[in-house]
Amino acid sequence: MATLYEINEEILNCVDTETGEIIDPEKLSQLQMDFDDKVEGIALWIKDLLSDAAAIKAEKDKLNERQKVCENKAKNLKEYLSGFLAGQKFKTPRVAISYRKSESVNVSDIWKIPDDYLKYKDPDPDKTKIKSALKAGVSIPRVELIENRNIQI
Repeated sequence: MATLYEINEEILNCVDTETGEIIDPEKLSQLQMDFDDKVEGIALWIKDLLSDAAAIKAEKDKLNERQKVCENKAKNLKEYLSGFLAGQKFKTPRVAISYRKSESVNVSDIWKIPDDYLKYKDPDPDKTKIKSALKAGVSIPRVELIENRNIQI
């Protein structure tokens, strides 16, 4: 089966480039049907792929939710067990519980910390607000509204 590019080339060969006259109307008609079938087939394939992607995403989201539930339950059970053991070690042939020391920093008032100890996040443009402003006629330097053509199937 021919590609869309090859079909287009054949369609161009059915027309006299000098006069614009159709040389082989029957072949041109068949090529147009082949072209339509090919485009439809590709569009249906795209729909199928997007459907598969949506199903995979939904399953991935369900699994992520299950993962979070399991992790939270394990965290809560650790805290529960730690409260009962109160720092004591516990060991059986199937499990060993011990503790290790760690350190963390607790900041009670961020406004009293010197600037040397603060991290600042890079600014992030609010594209929704910018788009609304541009559509309302506001001129924003180094910003433009670009119109795209997105295929819909």
